[in-house]
Amino acid sequence: MAFRPEELALDTPPVIFEDASHSSGNTHTTPTKATWRPLYRHECAFGPPVFDSVMDNLIRNPNINSTWLFRADILHDAQDGPANPATPADEADSLAFVADIPSFVGFELQRHVIRKLIPRNTLRDKPLDQTCLIYKSNPGGEAVERTLVIYLPHVSTPSDMPFYHPVVKGIAFVHEWTPAESCGSISLSYLFFDEQDRTVDKLIRTAFQLLMVIHKHGKGRVQGYQKRVHHDVLLPQARVQDTYTKLKQKHARSLIKGWAEQTDPEKHIFEDICIAAFMIELWRDMYGEGPFPGFVDVGCGNGLLVHILNQEGFSGWGFDARSRTSWASYSTRVRSLSGEEQDSLRELVLLPTYVSRGGSGDGFDEQKAHDGVFPKGTFIISNHADELTPWTPILAAVSDCPFISIPCCSHDLSGKLFRASPPKDKTKADSTYSSFVGWVSEIAAECGWEVEQEMLRIPSTRNAAIVGRKRTGDISSVDVPALVHKYGGTAGYFDAVVRLMKQPPSTHEHEASDTGPSVGKKSKGKKPKQKQHKAG
Repeated sequence: MAFRPEELALDTPPVIFEDASHSSGNTHTTPTKATWRPLYRHECAFGPPVFDSVMDNLIRNPNINSTWLFRADILHDAQDGPANPATPADEADSLAFVADIPSFVGFELQRHVIRKLIPRNTLRDKPLDQTCLIYKSNPGGEAVERTLVIYLPHVSTPSDMPFYHPVVKGIAFVHEWTPAESCGSISLSYLFFDEQDRTVDKLIRTAFQLLMVIHKHGKGRVQGYQKRVHHDVLLPQARVQDTYTKLKQKHARSLIKGWAEQTDPEKHIFEDICIAAFMIELWRDMYGEGPFPGFVDVGCGNGLLVHILNQEGFSGWGFDARSRTSWASYSTRVRSLSGEEQDSLRELVLLPTYVSRGGSGDGFDEQKAHDGVFPKGTFIISNHADELTPWTPILAAVSDCPFISIPCCSHDLSGKLFRASPPKDKTKADSTYSSFVGWVSEIAAECGWEVEQEMLRIPSTRNAAIVGRKRTGDISSVDVPALVHKYGGTAGYFDAVVRLMKQPPSTHEHEASDTGPSVGKKSKGKKPKQKQHKAG
């Protein structure tokens, strides 16, 4: 069923009627005998349980309807009634304005929610408190079951409404369902500040979109849609987003102004600020007020993530096969826990000790290679590090270091492009990216890591984070050479390192900064043939 709603005429009778004699609360928002004007109606094939589930999800996640919003913080959620007057002191200001709780003819109030809508940019838009009311039709054997959901923003005048919310006093969603025929409808009504607003195009378009989202999600539930991507598994959404907002307000403007690379500054800067926010909150959970052990970013690219974390007081360094133009601005001197000072960004190629050095070593410079062994406890970051990604959990286990790996392009342990076998977990997608993430996770598990995964809220489709901070066994029980062989071996890795060292720096100085180190030569134009490993 395609979404083609019926646009209701201006003189269409209301589908809901307030019972003014039973309204409770103050009189700031809803006048006596308020008229709710219907705008759109559409048939639907989903019943009350599906509608209830969809609306609960939309109440908790307003960002589904508006990209201007981060989330909703639920301030109050109760059955049958207004907010508890014994509100904690820290929420008193948020609940000072409690909207009227209207009664509607033929409905009984079932649930009362107060949420705070949190915008992405709090310098431009203010948060908004909003009451959400869920009603059910009065029991009595009627042939049609009706559910009513009301949104009431806590504002008194149109000028108080933030940009991301329709300039109306209230929004009503009505679901009607006939069990005997297994069919129903959904409709949307507005409570206008001014009746002349009924013809405002922006409000009409918004109503269309709001109803379309409900129809889409309800239809998906009926067709068996199951969400595969789950955010906020390791850390609460609010904590990470609040830290992101602080970092963005503190750093974004100056970073964009001083951007030295050829790539899109906003995409890369906001992505790395998102990752930095996640790292900071993860480390707060891991280390609390204790000493921070330091971090290393393998394949640090333009060095921006290292720079932001150092600016926020987390000492660490990064390395890449070639320096970037940005390093002149981002590189500083940092001090390790042992007291040693070093540059925060260094030009090195990763050459793990488990890589065979067979073949010609002509042109190899030991001083430009790092063996991947780090001080115990150092937190290893591998952000879109390409060829270094599958090595990350192995080196972390050998060095007894926690890690995070955010995979991007699919490379095996030899540094070559390949496609991993589809994930063993059949609830996962069988895409190249999902397969690669599953393959790296298998390596991590065999290295004795308790593998955790988070889908980061970053502006990238390559947003899976594999985290190893707890161990299921000692590394001494892992035969690392056998594991490396099982997952494809390292044939060709050393020769690629030598070729890379021979290449003049000028060919890499201005490359895109988020591709990680280039162990092998990147192809241009023709897509390289990928091999597929069956092991693992």
